[in-house]
Amino acid sequence: MGRQINFKIGIIGCGLIGTKRSQALGSKGKLIACADININRAKKIAGNKNIKVFQDWRQLLEIKEIDIIMIATPHNQLSRILLQAYKKKKHILIEKPASKNLKEITKVISKVKNNRIKIRVGFNHRYHLSIIKALEIIKSGTIGKPMYLRARYGHGGRLGYEKEWRAKPSVSGGGELIDQGSHLIDLSRLFLGEFNDVKGFINTYFYKMSVEDNAFLTLKTHSNKTAFLHSSWTEWKNMFSFEIFCTFGKLDINGLGGSYGREQLTLYKMSKKMGIPKQKKWKFKLQDVSWKNEINEFYNDIIYNRKPKSNLNDAYQSLKIINKIYKDSKYDYIS
Repeated sequence: MGRQINFKIGIIGCGLIGTKRSQALGSKGKLIACADININRAKKIAGNKNIKVFQDWRQLLEIKEIDIIMIATPHNQLSRILLQAYKKKKHILIEKPASKNLKEITKVISKVKNNRIKIRVGFNHRYHLSIIKALEIIKSGTIGKPMYLRARYGHGGRLGYEKEWRAKPSVSGGGELIDQGSHLIDLSRLFLGEFNDVKGFINTYFYKMSVEDNAFLTLKTHSNKTAFLHSSWTEWKNMFSFEIFCTFGKLDINGLGGSYGREQLTLYKMSKKMGIPKQKKWKFKLQDVSWKNEINEFYNDIIYNRKPKSNLNDAYQSLKIINKIYKDSKYDYIS
């Protein structure tokens, strides 16, 4: 490519995630429009630059020169906006979980057939440096094959959390499982493959809300590779822990930067005589670069006409697991 490619981007949903997306566009992306039901949030992202702002996202979709639409709205709006952006033949980066529930994502997949239009689901945790390095180590074969993993992810909410949109099943489609839990499910699939045996339990322990604040899962593949997962809104101290146990060693990922602590990866490699393993540690920058890494890969998906590695099928597989846990736990958020 001889010339500099500059994708024109529109962002729908200008809250915390939309803002992070706007700040990580890099040299290949240029924000030209943003929309939010709260017009002041759209104006904040736009700043004093020549960026169009809208309260109605439909108006943003009418801008012909936009190449990529980024959708970062509450869950009940995701699939509806995606389908409208698809009709306008825009490339789409939609935040996980990509729809409110399994029924909605199934409908979306049935309507999306044009492979020239690239749709990437924003599972940004795949693009943390610790995750990328862990995948590299496993692919090298130096610590054998993955057997099982154990992961914990949580925070403590804030005052009034039970009044926010995440606590309303008609808007969110569920609680902590569909929120942070969907990241753990996606990462588990990335390292272990597809799960055919899904068991779990959700409960509301602390918050006075109709969605769950804790989720506990045991997922198994056909070959019995197993993921033990716990996502929590009552962790109180923000934390992320992801441990991958292989036949000749272990990978221990901790932190995501910011309030989750410095991101780091520790390799424990078994010696021939076993006993105390050899250790090697990587500490990464405090700045979260996952957003920038993810959008750069999406630019290349479009440039080289390839199917995004994080796509609607990944959202479907995650929501399929979430759907079963909700039904088994008698928290039926489907309707």
